[in-house]
Amino acid sequence: MINVGITGQPGFMGTHLFNFLNLQDNINTIPFKDEYFQDKKVMTDFAKKCDCIVHLAALNRHKDPQEIYNVNIHLVKTLIDVLESNNLEPHVIMSSSTQEERDNLYGKSKKEGRKLLSNWAKRNSTPFTGLIIPNVFGPFGQPFYNSVVATFAYQLTHGQLPQIDTDAELKLICINNLIKIIYSHIVNKTDRHDLLVNHDVEIKVSDILKKLQFYHGAYFKDKQFPCLDDFFDIDFFNTYRSYIEPTFFPVKLETHSDDRGLFSELIKAQSQGQTSYSTTKPGITRGNHFHIRKVERFIVTKGEAEIKLRRIGTDQVNKYRISGKEPSFVDMPVWYTHNITNVGKDELLTIFWANEFFNPDDPDTFYEEV
Repeated sequence: MINVGITGQPGFMGTHLFNFLNLQDNINTIPFKDEYFQDKKVMTDFAKKCDCIVHLAALNRHKDPQEIYNVNIHLVKTLIDVLESNNLEPHVIMSSSTQEERDNLYGKSKKEGRKLLSNWAKRNSTPFTGLIIPNVFGPFGQPFYNSVVATFAYQLTHGQLPQIDTDAELKLICINNLIKIIYSHIVNKTDRHDLLVNHDVEIKVSDILKKLQFYHGAYFKDKQFPCLDDFFDIDFFNTYRSYIEPTFFPVKLETHSDDRGLFSELIKAQSQGQTSYSTTKPGITRGNHFHIRKVERFIVTKGEAEIKLRRIGTDQVNKYRISGKEPSFVDMPVWYTHNITNVGKDELLTIFWANEFFNPDDPDTFYEEV
């Protein structure tokens, strides 16, 4: 069992890494709060419990670039001071940035911080992993702060008009892939002080916006699933839809009736998928699991149901009552544990659609109560 603490745990990367590590049988996570940096005793107690510290805490944006530099260097020096004054030698992993080589104070702070930790590791003959990471995107990133993907997705789903300041070519990595890379270095105790992390794709800012606008038109407006035929498209789409407010659901299906009965188009999808159905007896609950990549839709065509969703790491539960009398659908966002309960007196009939573009050796379903 490896005891792992993450500075910057509440942030975008930290939250994803913390949740992922909690799914691993060989990892014990040590909780961290940002205010620990303000109290040396608390910080020391945290560090003493860790076999590995993943240093993600950093200031990315500020109106004063000098403040970014000062804060990031201070965080590194505080960590080193706690380790040295207590003779602690954990494996430290630091997230730096490909902006190291740019002429800006953020890049300078990351490069100098990485070198400070590298020198500490050499003095103490302990492994250090300095990761130089490209631009990271993924669900729940903070718009106007973490990435242009988060900003554009938030703007599109909230009725705002995205604008391109500089149409640069960006090297992107999905947070799902990055946290698996970090996990491998935790397990292997990698001793590499300047390890460049490969990007998933290289894409212009204008092409990012076009792709997100296409998703928005297909999914948000036309209620269709766009083409999702590779992992990058799935990661991009899941990032986009993570900014859709929970009140978007349930969505009523368009139905047509005549003397013969009722007809409804349940799902329109531009890509491959799997359609299935289940019957559920009164009072029975199905589910209580979550996915980190799968795109999934629930449709009730007969009976009365309550669907519950809760984002992993939070306590807020979103509840939806849907009925076969008024067919509607609810989609399951990634990193939301979910279930469906038959709350009626009769049998419940539910139809499921899921995009199944997955590697069977890469688990995507994890069980947790809503």
